[in-house]
Amino acid sequence: MTFNSEALLDRLRSFEQTATPATRYLVAFSGGMDSTVLLHALVATRLQHGTEIVAVHIDHGLQDESGDWERHCRDLAATLGAGYASERVQVDSDAGGGTEAAARNARYAAFRHMVRRGDWLLSAHHQEDQAETLLLNLLRGSGPAGMAGIAPVQAFAAGHLMRPLLGEALAALRHYAKRHELHWLEDPSNRDTAFDRNYLRREVMPLLAARWPAAAARFRQSAALATESGQLLDDLADIDLRELGGAARLSVSGLAALSLVRQRNVLRRAVRKCGLPSVPATRLYQAVRELIPARDDATPLVRWPGGEMRRYRDRLYLLPPCDAVAVDDLPMLNREGQRLELGPGQGELRLIERPAGGIDATAVAAGLRVRYRKGGEEIRPSGHRHTRKLKKLLQDEGVVPWMRQRIPLLYADDRIVAVADLWVADEYAAKQGWGVCWEGGPALF
Repeated sequence: MTFNSEALLDRLRSFEQTATPATRYLVAFSGGMDSTVLLHALVATRLQHGTEIVAVHIDHGLQDESGDWERHCRDLAATLGAGYASERVQVDSDAGGGTEAAARNARYAAFRHMVRRGDWLLSAHHQEDQAETLLLNLLRGSGPAGMAGIAPVQAFAAGHLMRPLLGEALAALRHYAKRHELHWLEDPSNRDTAFDRNYLRREVMPLLAARWPAAAARFRQSAALATESGQLLDDLADIDLRELGGAARLSVSGLAALSLVRQRNVLRRAVRKCGLPSVPATRLYQAVRELIPARDDATPLVRWPGGEMRRYRDRLYLLPPCDAVAVDDLPMLNREGQRLELGPGQGELRLIERPAGGIDATAVAAGLRVRYRKGGEEIRPSGHRHTRKLKKLLQDEGVVPWMRQRIPLLYADDRIVAVADLWVADEYAAKQGWGVCWEGGPALF
């Protein structure tokens, strides 16, 4: 029952079989023992992996000592030589599901803002966490995905969420922490058995371990077997997704031709492939019952924390909440090659030289400001004879309704230069110019 930094490094390397190597490691750092061990072990292997490490701390503001905890985390990250970022969140305990669920939703929403393309967010979940999650999911009536427990690897925002300690026993992590004389925080709320997970951890798991000492390991084994079954369901869903057009935009008529069971299976898979939070079973049934059989001219919506399903014509779209759009305070975009992050689910913009035609170099040299529609905008696209209302142009081109207010507009002073990567204004067009490259954004059509 040992854990060391070499075991962590081996686990991270094994993840590269299913995900591209990380551009940064972001450690979800609460300051507790588990995440302290993860951060310490990761820093100890820095020379081997050579990847930037950033400890990210979320302050839920639920305890009077939360400010002291944040300072502890910042100081420890500095002592270890890791980068550091923190964010204070508002926990809406009245949103339904209780304080535990609300805190988790707020935490992961903050993480989504922090994760950039290629990042790996590392969480310190371990073997006992897996056992507790499996029991909780069974008590909630979860299906195969819930019985698989916590996934070691999953798409998340623009990167991946990884749990490299999932196979490690809590005792092994505690032994590592004591051997290296680490100091960590103890959250007093972890002793409150009014929370379901704490009740399982403090009351139920000790009873199970007294009768079956290897209970946590057996639960982990059952979760692994359920994961295998889930993989078969994922394989079937991937076959269906190829026929339906992809995860972010699915053919409604194609979905309607599948059995209800396969419809739900493919939607669950599509949600994960889009890096969205898991969709509750109630919302999944609602999507199958309301979105797929809706009229072609209807625009129904199914929403859950962190995700949405929308329908437009014969397409069903999966995307982050549409109110999560960047505000008009973004830096200038120029030809220096920088990538401009637009916010969660919105992707990024950059300018590329385009010999076949694009934006005039003079306008680009002065820098372009990114804004969003406010109403009344007009443009004469290059090659068009007449000036058009942007609203009408977007409608005629079939841009989905919810994206018409979220398309980045490039401005020189108060004049539109380009509408994302769709059109360049005729007055700023050049035979040899600069093109707009919009990567990772939501589907427009």
